[in-house]
This record gives sequence, C-alpha cells and structure tokens, in this order.
Amino acid sequence: MTRPSILVTGAQGQLGVVLAARLRAHGEVRATSRAELDLTDADSIVTAVRQARPALIVNAAAYTAVDRAEEDRETAYAVNARAPGLLAEEAKRSGAVLVHFSTDYVFDGARRTPYPEDAPTAPLNVYGASKLAGEAAIAATGASALVFRTSWVYGARGANFLVTIRRLAAERDELRIVADQVGVPNWTHTLAHAVDRIVGLGLRALADRSGVYHLCSAGEASWYDFACAIVRRTCSAPKRIVPITTAEFPRPARRPAYAVLDTAKFRRVFGFSLPDWQGELEACLHNSPG
Repeated sequence: MTRPSILVTGAQGQLGVVLAARLRAHGEVRATSRAELDLTDADSIVTAVRQARPALIVNAAAYTAVDRAEEDRETAYAVNARAPGLLAEEAKRSGAVLVHFSTDYVFDGARRTPYPEDAPTAPLNVYGASKLAGEAAIAATGASALVFRTSWVYGARGANFLVTIRRLAAERDELRIVADQVGVPNWTHTLAHAVDRIVGLGLRALADRSGVYHLCSAGEASWYDFACAIVRRTCSAPKRIVPITTAEFPRPARRPAYAVLDTAKFRRVFGFSLPDWQGELEACLHNSPG
C-alpha cells in the first residue's frame, strides 16, 4: 500500500522539526524550510504543494517575532494570513487535509477564566491580528482543516523563553520577570505527540473533525512562574527572581494579561488531553539537560 505524502512547512523551526520527525510514522514526509518554501511568495507555495501532491499539509511555519511584527506588518500578514489561505486553497483543490497552528494572542486577555474556541476574539497586536486573519482565510476556502490554537511554545532549541532563561540564569544572579501575564507553557514534543495521535486516526477522521481547537497542556502560569520552574530545575546555585509588572518591562507589542485556553472541546472530540505543563517541562529538561 502506498504511503500518503505529508508536506510539513517550517520544518527547521522548533515545532516543525519535531513534527516532521513524528509524522514519518504516517507517511512520506516532505519537510520544507524557509529557503525551500518562501511563504511570502504565492507562486512558491502553489508550486511546492503541487509538486509534493500531499494528502496532508502541516503548516508549522509562522512569523512569530511578536514585537518586530509591529513594524513589519506586511511580512507578518504575508506569512501568517495569506500563506495559510493559499495552503488551504491548494488543500481544497487536491482533497488534502490541512493542519495549522494559531495562537492564544487572538484574544485580548480581559477574561479571568479560560477562553473557549467561540469566545470573542480581539487581538492586541499585529502578530495576533495576522494569525486571526490566517484562521479566517483558511475557513473561507472550505478546505478540510484543523486549526490548533496553542501558546507559549518552547523547546530545547530555537529562540524561546526556556532557552533565554537558561542563558540569563547562567550570566546573572538576578532575573526580573513579568508576573502579571498568565498563559500556558507548551513543550514542542507535547504538541507533536498530540498531532501524532490525531493523524493516527486517519485522514478521513481528520477531515470529519475539521474546525478550530485549543491545544494546550493543563494548568496555567505567569512568565514569572515559568521562569522560577526553569531555574529551580536547572540551576545549582540559587538565583534571585524578582516579579515585575508589564508596565516595568515595556515592549512594542501589547500582550494579553490572561490567555489560558479552554481545551474541553479538544478533549471531547479527540478523547484525550495534554498533561500538566510542569511535568512536561521536567521531561523536556530531563531529555536536554545541557
């Protein structure tokens, strides 16, 4: 029996590289990097998809520089909004299924209880607005697509909070970390394992479950909580970690104060939920102690 073709975009990114490795159990993976597939170029997208002829497209590519997006709006929208719409159009044309990742930043953070999928969206920054536009572009095509909103993605490689905190903790005796923004940390391997399980249901089952889902580990944390957990598990010498407010650490892009995602719909539809973020952080550090 011929194995299905799977196209993974952003395959050199922190999530894409793990997804590409996991998905090889389900088909012939064509893993494309930014150099191979320019998501700002419509012709490049169409050509790549039609050459790969995938049964499944997994879009792990995104413009994730939240602050830089405030000044580089055009590129953010090209990658986060127009490209997903084009991938969905190609999926619709060929009968493929699209898996796409979105963000908690589509919400404004005004709630104090977890956001369900149908909560009103109101992004505070260009990054969140561009990702929301990508969701709309996918939906408009009518393609079979699963959009997974997630948050605070980290891993042992790439540019992310875990890597930054480990570096800063090695350089400094005191860290000042924002304590009034609350969300959910998600290890790349946890997310990839969940997608692995979902793809294992079969492409028809995925198509039947098209829609937007919140895919996150259990629990919640502030950036301060997350930093404390990292330092406590990785530093032999004690470090002083000082909680500060968002106002004390101004950034070009506004962030939601509360962006915890309600994952009840995902659990109901797929029959499982992700473990607590603290245990997953422990597993991440155990697998990459350096």
